Amino acid sequence: MPTTTTAPATKSGFGSTSRKDNWWVTPLLTFLGLSSFIVYSTWAAFQAADYFSNVNGADYLSPFYSPVLWDANDSISGKSLESGHALFGPQPSWWPGFLPFSPAFLILWAPAGFRMTCYYYRGAYYKAFWADPPSCAVGEPRKSYLGENSLPLIIQNIHRYFLYVAIGFLFFLAYDAYRAMWFINETGEATFGIGVGTIVLSLNVFFLSGYTLGCHSLRHLVGGFMNHFSKAPIRSKCYSCVSCLNKRHMVWAWCSLFWVGFTDVYVRFLADKIDFRLL
Repeated sequence: MPTTTTAPATKSGFGSTSRKDNWWVTPLLTFLGLSSFIVYSTWAAFQAADYFSNVNGADYLSPFYSPVLWDANDSISGKSLESGHALFGPQPSWWPGFLPFSPAFLILWAPAGFRMTCYYYRGAYYKAFWADPPSCAVGEPRKSYLGENSLPLIIQNIHRYFLYVAIGFLFFLAYDAYRAMWFINETGEATFGIGVGTIVLSLNVFFLSGYTLGCHSLRHLVGGFMNHFSKAPIRSKCYSCVSCLNKRHMVWAWCSLFWVGFTDVYVRFLADKIDFRLL
């Protein structure tokens, strides 16, 4: 008489899994890392102060505020802070008085939108914040899935457009790093030099460039749609360069996220005139 065997019943529902490893560590660390950055960057944007420094004749600007469209007014004196970076001068008089003004509010939507719609980050925060799913082969809370062709996930398709804006920001940040290489001496002359702040701002451009130029959308833009690279050697080389960065896209994403926050902290300390000996 033939016999049959049945597999033991497995649990179903949110968090259920047969995995034996610590699968929850990665989404937990992602949640803590992204939450910490969101809280700090929001706080820093609301400050509208201490976003630039001219310590020891060096000109440093926080990446959270670059480019500065209008300088904010000092909360005590009411006068413009005059960072020397504002493209259009002091805080505009037409700004509604009931709305808090910060130069960061005017530009942070662009890098924030680029990261929120990033192919790597969306996978990371889907797991960490939405538990969608918490990890591979782990039960999730939802019962249905509409796909990324329906709201709200269809909004993620604008990532390719945020890419163009993000590349433009690299030029502003590179210019800020260049300005940080020139120090004003006692006679008022600009002399070339390298300080700790110069290195900090330059590394910020380096990490952000590695992250931005390794974007999946840029990889497709430069050659992802081609069938014969032999017919376009220059585009083939560009595709290889972007693909090389794309292989470490997660590393670039986290390094750039940490360093842009660290750069703001560094400039903020200098602007607050904390006495460092090697700045």
